[in-house]
Amino acid sequence: MPLPFLTADRTFEAASESALPYDDRDRWRRPYRPGPWRVGVAALVLMVASFVLFAAVLIALTGSSSSAVVVLGIGLVVIAGALRLLRMGVWVSPRGVRQVGFLMTRTVPWARLGSVRTVQQPVRWLGLPRTVQGQALVRVPAKRPGDAVPLLTTASLDFLNRPAAFDRAADVLEAWAAERCR
Repeated sequence: MPLPFLTADRTFEAASESALPYDDRDRWRRPYRPGPWRVGVAALVLMVASFVLFAAVLIALTGSSSSAVVVLGIGLVVIAGALRLLRMGVWVSPRGVRQVGFLMTRTVPWARLGSVRTVQQPVRWLGLPRTVQGQALVRVPAKRPGDAVPLLTTASLDFLNRPAAFDRAADVLEAWAAERCR
């Protein structure tokens, strides 16, 4: 009994990056996959959360319910942080571009967006203050063309050491902008 979905007959990159034909285009969608670094960090954080939740159960079994509730709350906050880490990135819809950060989300309607383009510039490494030379996909506002804001960078958790994935994501976002910002 052959199981083609379990065989290694096809290449890893053979999966289509395009949206499925039955997907609703009015929903917010991330036009790229989360990177392995982002998924790995989130998995480690979720593993820590499992230990914290296990500690909450042990504390509850020993009789101190108030301490167990506090530890349970800490575990739930850690889980929420891991899920928010996975949600971070750039999302697009017919309404605009949404940049989801860990603590803040910014949405820019297509009407207020002048252009989206790739530039070579110093970029923040993994979101830290340290900068390295790399590429950034920036959004340029229509009314103030000098105020370019980076959307994606080659040194982020999604695209670190994956220049081809950055190029694909930048092309998709530039195509969305060219289609909507006429």
